[in-house]
Amino acid sequence: MKFTAILAASTILAGAAIAQDVDRSDWPSSFTVGTASQGGTYFAYGSGWANLVAKELGLTGGGEVTGGPMQNMALVHTGEAAFGMTTMGPAAESLGGTNPIAPGLEMSQACAMFPMYQTPFSVTALASSGIASVSDIPAGAKIGFGPAGSTSDTYFPRMMDTLGVNYERRNGGWTDLGGQLQDGLLDVIAFAAGIPVPAVSQLEVQTDVNIIEFTEEEQAKLIEAFPVSDFTIKASTYSTLTNDARSVSMWNFAIANCDLPTSFVNAAVDIVMSDNARMTGIHKAAASTLPENWDKNKVLKWHPGAAAWFKENAGADIPDDMIYGN
Repeated sequence: MKFTAILAASTILAGAAIAQDVDRSDWPSSFTVGTASQGGTYFAYGSGWANLVAKELGLTGGGEVTGGPMQNMALVHTGEAAFGMTTMGPAAESLGGTNPIAPGLEMSQACAMFPMYQTPFSVTALASSGIASVSDIPAGAKIGFGPAGSTSDTYFPRMMDTLGVNYERRNGGWTDLGGQLQDGLLDVIAFAAGIPVPAVSQLEVQTDVNIIEFTEEEQAKLIEAFPVSDFTIKASTYSTLTNDARSVSMWNFAIANCDLPTSFVNAAVDIVMSDNARMTGIHKAAASTLPENWDKNKVLKWHPGAAAWFKENAGADIPDDMIYGN
C-alpha cells in the first residue's frame, strides 16, 4: 500500500523540552500518524498533532493520507503506522474481525491513546438544488459518502437506508467530492467529520449551500439503530447556518500500536493533552480533546503509557482488564 507522507517535521536533536529525564533508548527515531483524505478534519487535526509531538520530542514525524478510521485500525494494528485516529464504530468492528480491509482479522494491537472529538454526521447540498431536508433528497440521488472504508462511508449509507433514502453511492476524498457537488456531478455530500469540515467551509465561501439537519424523528431513528448519540451543530460553526442544526455523532480516539514503548506513548499523550489551547489552534474540533473525556472509550484497550497518564492527571478509573498487557 502506498501512502503520501504529509508535513514531516524536521528532527530536533538537541534538548527537546519534553521527556529528557526518560530513557529513550527503545523509542523510534520517527513515526507516522494515519489520518484520512485531504480536505477532511482527520487530515488537518492529525497532521497538526503529529508535527507538534515530533517537534516537542525531537523526532521526525508527520501525518499520512489514508482511507480513514478503518484503514488506520489496520495500519496501527500491523505497526505500519505507530499512531492513527479512529471512530468508536469502526474500532468495534475491527476488534470483532469485521473490518472490510481484512475480514476475519481481530485488530487487537491497536490501543486507545487519547480522546479527540465527536464526529457529527451532516448532509450538505447546493441551495440551488432545492434539497433542504433529508426527505427532499430525490430517488436515485448521487450521494458522496467520503473515502471508501471511512466512518462516513461505513455508516452514512446505512443511515440513509434507515431513513428511506434511495441513492447512488459515490466515494472519494472530501475536497474532491466538494468540487463534484459544486460542479453538479453530485446531488448531496454526506459528511461524517469533525466540524467545521474544511471542505464545507470552502464550499460555502464559493457558493450557496444548504447544511441539512435531521428532524427529531430522524435523529431518534438513527440513535436507536447505530452507535451514535444526539449532537447539535452550533450556528456559529458555519456562516451558512442561522440556527443550531440537529445531528448525531460518534466519538473519535487517537490510537497507538499496543507494543510501542510505554514512556514514548506517555510523553506523546502529555504533549497533546496538557495544553488544549495549543490543540485548538491546530483545529477547532480539539475543543473536546480534554482529559475528562477519557471515559468515552468503551471499546479499545488502553495503551499502558496512555492509561498511566490519564490515571495520574485526570483521575481516570480505568479497569485493569481495559489496559493492554494486564
